[in-house]
Amino acid sequence: MAERAQLLEQIQETEFQIDDLVLYLDTHPLDNTALDTFKQVKNRRYELLQDYAKKYEPLNQYLVCPDTNNESGSWTEYPDQRHFTWTDGPLPWDCEWEWEQKGGM
Repeated sequence: MAERAQLLEQIQETEFQIDDLVLYLDTHPLDNTALDTFKQVKNRRYELLQDYAKKYEPLNQYLVCPDTNNESGSWTEYPDQRHFTWTDGPLPWDCEWEWEQKGGM
C-alpha cells in the first residue's frame, strides 16, 4: 500500500476511535481513562492530518498552509510555488485506479 493510502487509513482509524470514544463519553463523562485516551487519539489524529496536508493536500480548510502545501510536489499544478489549495490532488474518495494511472500509488 502506498504511503498516501496508508496515511489516509491511519486518519480514518483515529476518526473511528474518536467517534467510539465520544459515544462512550456521552454516557460516562467522568471516566478519566477514557478522557485521557480521547485526548491522545485526538492529538494523534491532528498530527496525522498535518502530516497528510504537508505531504499531499489538506483534508479540510483549517489545515491549509500556503507555505507548506504539497511539499512533495506530487499532484500540484504549482510545484515549488507558494499557493493556496486544499485540492491539489485526487480527493480521498477518488478511485484508487485513477491514482495509479497518474502515478500516485
